[in-house]
Amino acid sequence: YNEYKSYLSTMTRVALLHRLHRSLHGAAAAANTKNFDKVLIANRGEIACRVMKTCRSLGIKTVAVHSDADDRALHVRMADEAVCVGPAPSSQSYLDMEAIVKAAVSTGAQAVHPGYGFLSENCRFAELLEANSIAFIGPKEHAIQAMGDKIESKIIARRAGVNCIPGYDGVVADETEAIRIANDIGYPVMIKASAGGGGKGMRIAWNDDEVIEGFKLSKEEAASSFGDDRLLIEKFIDNPRHIEIQILADSFGNCIYLNERECSIQRRNQKVVEEAPSSFITPEVREAMGKQACQLARAVNYQSAGTVEFLVDSQMNFYFLEMNTRLQVEHPITECITGIRIGPTAQSNGHVKT
Repeated sequence: YNEYKSYLSTMTRVALLHRLHRSLHGAAAAANTKNFDKVLIANRGEIACRVMKTCRSLGIKTVAVHSDADDRALHVRMADEAVCVGPAPSSQSYLDMEAIVKAAVSTGAQAVHPGYGFLSENCRFAELLEANSIAFIGPKEHAIQAMGDKIESKIIARRAGVNCIPGYDGVVADETEAIRIANDIGYPVMIKASAGGGGKGMRIAWNDDEVIEGFKLSKEEAASSFGDDRLLIEKFIDNPRHIEIQILADSFGNCIYLNERECSIQRRNQKVVEEAPSSFITPEVREAMGKQACQLARAVNYQSAGTVEFLVDSQMNFYFLEMNTRLQVEHPITECITGIRIGPTAQSNGHVKT
């Protein structure tokens, strides 16, 4: 019965999404707007190909960017146009913001789709595009910046009524302060890089000595990986489930969630297996998590597709972990269980004045 009830709840949201599509396109028409005619995809591989297929189905021309090493890659051959943006190292090609903006300007692309990875969560890239009157297909800069900083995102989440892991929201100054904070919270604690991701800049500490060691190692790793050595400390949730909620939000203030993906099977804090729906949580917990995910999205006026990640303990208490302001590698799993193509849905928010 609970599974059937959960299924009906999902179908209700699917129906709502289609109504939102109609209202979005109706509002766009009323505002005398049109879809983009040409989009540059600032990525490579599978995600670039998926975006190109979507653009083709919408009658939108595509521009591929590529390095010297990728001049015969599939995404290059699929695109209507292709521009080489540098040599093989990604730092000199796919991460070269100036080169990609120049490619968009020279080809007449009206918008850029970042895909995932590379520049998908880079505020400066979005600002550069805006300065050149090119749309960034994704959330606004302030949402990327707010959710990209783990300290700021937790402050916003608490204000929005989202459950957060007990911890210290400020920047930890030094090892002495780290020990004091850890004892105030109670061991075990997790030391984390504020600008971190992908399991980097993270250490678990069970006592004062491990805090000292963990603080030093996390700070060094954060500086080398992200160019930002700020750290935070929070309560470590033992044997947690890692469950993320897929959300979709438009520019009219509508936000829905498309249930969850569970990614608890990990190696070195890197996801290995994704499962949807989760076999652990109840329909009631799923609904509560989904509502809080949407609350957070509305708190930063979020637009486009995004993922809000939670840790869930053995008693099904859930706590906000972070928000990814982009498509994720695993989003096709949600597409499979809902029948909704998330990439095109995010892309449909992009309109330009005529």
